[in-house]
Amino acid sequence: MISRIDLRGNTLPEGGALRDLLPRAEFDVEAALEKVRPICEDVHHRGTAALIEYAERFDGVKLERVRVPAKALRDALDQLDPQVRDALEESIRRARIVHRAQRRTTRTTQVVRGGSVTEKWVPVERVGLYAPGGRSVYPSSVIMNVVPAQEAGVGSIALASPPQAEFDGLPHPTILAACALLGIDEVYAAGGAQAVAMFAYGTAGPDGCPPANMVTGPGNIWVAAAKRYFTGRIGIDTEAGPTEIAVLADDTADPVHVAADLISQAEHDPLAAAVLVTDSLALAEAVEKELEPQVAATKHIEDRIKPALAGRQSAIVLVDSLEDGLKVVDAYGAEHLEIQTADAAAVADRVRNAGAVFVGPWAPVSLGDYCAGSNHVLPTGGCACHSSGLSVQSFLRGIHIVDYTRDALAEVAHHVVTLAEAEDLPAHGAALKARFEWKVPNA
Repeated sequence: MISRIDLRGNTLPEGGALRDLLPRAEFDVEAALEKVRPICEDVHHRGTAALIEYAERFDGVKLERVRVPAKALRDALDQLDPQVRDALEESIRRARIVHRAQRRTTRTTQVVRGGSVTEKWVPVERVGLYAPGGRSVYPSSVIMNVVPAQEAGVGSIALASPPQAEFDGLPHPTILAACALLGIDEVYAAGGAQAVAMFAYGTAGPDGCPPANMVTGPGNIWVAAAKRYFTGRIGIDTEAGPTEIAVLADDTADPVHVAADLISQAEHDPLAAAVLVTDSLALAEAVEKELEPQVAATKHIEDRIKPALAGRQSAIVLVDSLEDGLKVVDAYGAEHLEIQTADAAAVADRVRNAGAVFVGPWAPVSLGDYCAGSNHVLPTGGCACHSSGLSVQSFLRGIHIVDYTRDALAEVAHHVVTLAEAEDLPAHGAALKARFEWKVPNA
């Protein structure tokens, strides 16, 4: 059901050579880019008419309008299962606690007497958020996108989610209910690359969507390709690929827990990655044995879980030691990394590359998906070695405000002139000389 990669008995290679030995899903965004390009430009030129046409082609629904009526949002919340509402409200409450603590404050640094630099944090003016709606419905992704944007102080927030044939062309009602709980009233029934294009270019008309400065949220390869296409025109969070879990475990780990956690991510998508890294052959064998009955007892077996576990992106990686295991998980850079070892907190503290780290047997990835308070919009495909998950910081821009008196500038002016001349940019130096009546060369 799941393959093995045996790295025991040899010195582990470094850097890219080690990454190349590890499992990873094929996710060719560049190839998808050529397919989404005409879709994006069609939305640019035809706006809402193109969105309606693509909804019929890709989602099987004939829309009259793309913007979701306010009544549909209210009705979805009124009809929401009370237990689901309670769970969503608790998820929102915990996410607000964590993300509110991430707020940045203006800070002024006195560089010299009379010279200061202030760093001011300004929220993005308008963001478009994306909530997937393919194989599963993700109201949790609504929360993970909306809460940090709100806590950052973003003034204008819109959300798009694919139209659903079974709900008369509206996004899934639980998505709409989550929006209503969060106070988001600008919602569009649009999916895939066309939704990203709608946010990037904007659409005209009474129900049109004004262009956004930034687009965030997970999605399929077409969403990722559209984000790449618009990079530079809009800000993005990341080109999210298939979800990943890596578990670093030793012989203290419970194979029942490990198997269950691997399966929990495999049920997202047939390209989802489930990786166990361990120095215990006994644990590896126990997990392999445990996978069979647990997979048989769950849902989405044939269309998602079995292909995900059997795919090239999933494996049990055997290493000689926990030290080697740390090297492997750092090279892998998992979206979600569980540490199920003795002294798990100390081991977790040594991890350098992961979207989020889950410490010990009582912090499974599922907790982070919904109610830990952390954000589940995280870097995938090894991008955790250079990128972070979605946070309040994602929606803020730092602006430096430089304030110098005449005396403070005079004190350093000769250094500025020297460096300008060293870089063969004499006009830079002349800007200083003009203020102090120095002779400007060739004047």
